[in-house]
Amino acid sequence: MSDINAVVVAGSQNPRAQSLKVAEEIRDRLAKDRRFAAPTLIDLAAEPLPFFGDGSSADAAARVQSVGDSVMAADALVLVTPEWHGMATAAVKNFFLHYSSGQLAHKPGLIVTVSASTGGAYPVAELRSSSYKNSRICYLPEHLIVRSVGQVFNASGDNDPVSQEYLSKRLDFCLDSLAAYAIGFRAIRAALPDASAYPNGM
Repeated sequence: MSDINAVVVAGSQNPRAQSLKVAEEIRDRLAKDRRFAAPTLIDLAAEPLPFFGDGSSADAAARVQSVGDSVMAADALVLVTPEWHGMATAAVKNFFLHYSSGQLAHKPGLIVTVSASTGGAYPVAELRSSSYKNSRICYLPEHLIVRSVGQVFNASGDNDPVSQEYLSKRLDFCLDSLAAYAIGFRAIRAALPDASAYPNGM
């Protein structure tokens, strides 16, 4: 079976960021997992979304629509963000502003944060507290914090062996959980009442 559609969002605004490296690792693992269809990777640095609310060009509007179509078709979302000054990136926040009209509603989301040193916890708390209200995304109780990211998930194999082994196994555990939630939430979405009278959360 390979019918779970997953979208992986690389949330850094910097090209070739360490968070993109982690997002690509996740994309590659999902691609090899027989439970998942070919995953979609959205790189917010390579193809940024226009700033929400600006009078965007036709090309920018087409980009918003294309990403929105991918998100709408997804059964699950993996959101990878670096920690910048104790926050998730502006690109990640902008993503949720664009897609808070049902595209993410009642779909499981896995938060993955990245830190060059020992940080990474603050964006987890921030996303759990502020990004779900109108998007209605349902974050897994599990998340992954990739600390000292320069020392792990390197294709060259130049990794800290202890951290690499632990984070690799923990990532597999998170993705196994995501698959279970994605399957279960299909039944939840099918059973939900009509929410058209309440387009926004309270």
